Amino acid sequence: MNTGQLHNKEIYKEKTVIVTGASNGIGRAVAKAFASEHARVILADVDEPTGRKLEQSLVAAGDTAFFIRTDVSDPESIHQMITKSVTKTGGIDILINNAGIAGSTSFDELTVDEWDKVLNTNLRGAFLCSQEASRHMTNGGAIINMASTRASMSEPDWEAYAASKGGLVSLTHAMALSLAPKRITVNAISPGWIHTRDPKNLRDIDHSQHPAGRVGKPRDIARACLFLCHPENRFITGEQLVIDGGMTRKMIYEH
Repeated sequence: MNTGQLHNKEIYKEKTVIVTGASNGIGRAVAKAFASEHARVILADVDEPTGRKLEQSLVAAGDTAFFIRTDVSDPESIHQMITKSVTKTGGIDILINNAGIAGSTSFDELTVDEWDKVLNTNLRGAFLCSQEASRHMTNGGAIINMASTRASMSEPDWEAYAASKGGLVSLTHAMALSLAPKRITVNAISPGWIHTRDPKNLRDIDHSQHPAGRVGKPRDIARACLFLCHPENRFITGEQLVIDGGMTRKMIYEH
């Protein structure tokens, strides 16, 4: 593929892209990346004040964006978001399942309600969004599930989050086969340490411990989304792309 094609502003022009969890962090960077490529971006998030501000800034810059308040842990909220998206744009081409919640709870103290909240948001929400959106991808499409390196490596007391992200990786290859007849590709991105706050708060060791020499940035993930959703890259489906500066390939010993 000619690398210049990835910068062809016509590729995503008038394509409808739904980004869940679009108000902040990685989702915000992904939404802005697709908007800059002239896509019609649906900003789906529970954080309405921040999402509305992002919508306003994108529209002021000449981009097409619509904020729709969405709680991906609520099936009815997902249904309403998809319905409104289709009404506003006429269809759906790309879905980025980015919305999620994190946090650790002591193994002995993790409650059923806490477990369900994480799994229903991170895993069930991605499935339901994909199920609803794929019904409107009449000309093929692309789905990306935002997993995590915690799908394959852990720290103590992250059971619910790790389970949700591991489930997303498995869900990805299952959906890739189920949606193949509709010409919909499904891939997962597993970010490592992606710093979404003030970079001045990072220490030298935070950067130097990464084989890549730095902590990740939200735009690192946004560029990967543009790549995986590119029509010239349809041969990639059912895969997990780990973007972590090489950390999961590094053997770490304590001396």
